[in-house]
Amino acid sequence: MQGLRTTIYKVPDLAAAKDWYTHVFQVKPYFDEPFYVGFNIKGYELGLLPEEGYSTKADNVLSYWGVDKIEEAFERILSLGATVHEAPTNVGGEIVVATLYDPWKNVIGLIYNPEFRVA
Repeated sequence: MQGLRTTIYKVPDLAAAKDWYTHVFQVKPYFDEPFYVGFNIKGYELGLLPEEGYSTKADNVLSYWGVDKIEEAFERILSLGATVHEAPTNVGGEIVVATLYDPWKNVIGLIYNPEFRVA
């Protein structure tokens, strides 16, 4: 195992989601096709797939994006149209996590963890 590489969000409107995620992560996609949009977020992949038909969203699997200032990141993403899933919460030591819904009800996780280092 080499560690996590990609988080995928399914969206019904790929163009709108591409624009929204470009603003949220402040980076343009490196791969942009009608079947997939890929962003390189500091060496990790954020992928957008077109959602076909009805699909039930679930929050039983969460991906957390590392941030330095979680309250600031949380409020900025809210201001861009996300809604609260779980407000920032200390989960032990200095570690704080939060989750938001994107406009398509995918859950975006944020984490501040000063102990975590990429190998």
